[in-house]
Amino acid sequence: MGEKSTNVVWHHATITRELREQQNGHKSAVLWFTGLSGSGKSTLAHAVEDKLHAMGARTFVLDGDNVRHGLCSDLGFSDDDRTENIRRIGELAKLFLEAGIVVLTAFISPFRQDRELARSVVPHGDFYEIFCDSPLEVCESRDVKGLYAKARAGVIPQFTGISSPYEEPTAPEAHVDTGTQELEACADQIIKLLRNRGVINL
Repeated sequence: MGEKSTNVVWHHATITRELREQQNGHKSAVLWFTGLSGSGKSTLAHAVEDKLHAMGARTFVLDGDNVRHGLCSDLGFSDDDRTENIRRIGELAKLFLEAGIVVLTAFISPFRQDRELARSVVPHGDFYEIFCDSPLEVCESRDVKGLYAKARAGVIPQFTGISSPYEEPTAPEAHVDTGTQELEACADQIIKLLRNRGVINL
C-alpha cells in the first residue's frame, strides 16, 4: 500500500442521488449477498437482477471472482487481504448507491466486522445483508470447481468453511434458505423485501 492521500476533498455533484432516483423511478440500495462458497450467492444475485431488470430498474452485480480479476487482483486470501477486499467493495458499492443504482454484491465476506464496516459507509437503511444459508454438505455437493476437495486435501489454505471460519450474520435483512428452496422462491423473497422497504414500486 502507498501513502494515504491527504490533499483530497470530496466533490459534491450538482446531480444528486435523489435526482438520479427520480429519473430511474426507484430508490438505490446495496444488496449484500453473503454465505459460504457454493451457497448460491452469485446465482441468487443474478436471478434478482434479472427480475429487477425486467421491471425496468437500473442494477449492477459485483461478483467476488470478477472483482478479484481487476480491482482486487493484488489481494490474496489472508485475513487482512479479505478485510481489504471487502473494504474496497463497500466503497465501490457506495459509489453505485450515489449513482442511483441497485447494486448487488456477491462475496463470501466471512467476517461480521468486515460486513458491518461495509454497512457503515452507506446511509442508514440502504444496506441489505442477505444471508444465503446452505449447509456445508450442500455447498460441497455443488462444488463444480473442486475447491472444497482441494481445501480438504490442504492444497488451498485458509478456505472458508474448512480451514478458515465463516461468521454467520446475526440480524440480516433477509435470511434465505438457498440450500433447499427453489431459486425462483429465493429471488421472490428478495423482491418482496425491496417492495416492502419502498426501494422499488415497479
